Amino acid sequence: MNKITQTLQADHLILEALKEDISSEDVTTNAVMKEAVKGEVTLLCKQDGIIAGLDVFERVFKLLDGQIETEFYCKDGDMVKNGQVMGVVTGDIRVLLSGERVALNYLQRMSGIATYTHSIASLLEGTKTKLLDTRKTTPNMRIFEKYAVRIGGGYNHRYNLSDGVLLKDNHIGAAGSVGKAVRMAKEYAPFVRKIEVEVENLDMVKEAVEAGADIIMLDNMSPEDMKAAVSYIDGRAETECSGNVTKENIERLVSVGVDYISSGALTHSAPILDISLKNLHAV
Repeated sequence: MNKITQTLQADHLILEALKEDISSEDVTTNAVMKEAVKGEVTLLCKQDGIIAGLDVFERVFKLLDGQIETEFYCKDGDMVKNGQVMGVVTGDIRVLLSGERVALNYLQRMSGIATYTHSIASLLEGTKTKLLDTRKTTPNMRIFEKYAVRIGGGYNHRYNLSDGVLLKDNHIGAAGSVGKAVRMAKEYAPFVRKIEVEVENLDMVKEAVEAGADIIMLDNMSPEDMKAAVSYIDGRAETECSGNVTKENIERLVSVGVDYISSGALTHSAPILDISLKNLHAV
């Protein structure tokens, strides 16, 4: 996550998270720390995984106090191990205490997504199929969660509703048919936008091809029907499959031959990676 993106898109979200956690003051810290004392705390990994979100972790403290210093011994995308010291944070002990939970929440969540994504993406190695995320993200966490997917070896689907045309079942129902929905999208959307349509059976596949869809998403179809659909499409559109895809069931889709597999589980079901700040002491 580069500095421009961080400032324009992430800072206000991080500030809202800090305001949520510190509505007026950190009563506990203010009770035990009457004045500024320089201290140091260790960033400790307590579980094997892929680290993601170090810049966001650092930014939490920087927004509270620009004098806080961080030194990391790893970088986003690195495999980290249980017991590994990943860095140190130095500065006003009051800031280290007040920012700890928000900073760790981001780092644990993002690292958990990167770790889970990596575990699934590795199952697709050696194939042409790419692993995609979805819009099934935590409200106000999308920029962080989709970044974590990329760090874990996945790819981002559209970022939001303004980012691309995806005609799902209810859009098709509103339009009247697959063909009508695609035609209406072609008439309305800028020509630079690809048009993706979600289909549920082979008849809908044929209609989507005839209508000139750019991407055809095979949703909740059997692997056998998906293979038949890919064969029928025969390169006339890019292909994607979806439907409750998880680490446990993706293997059945590997041989289907689609260009993309999308999984909401990457962001809505990934467990956090256990990380903590330990050994706080004055320096």
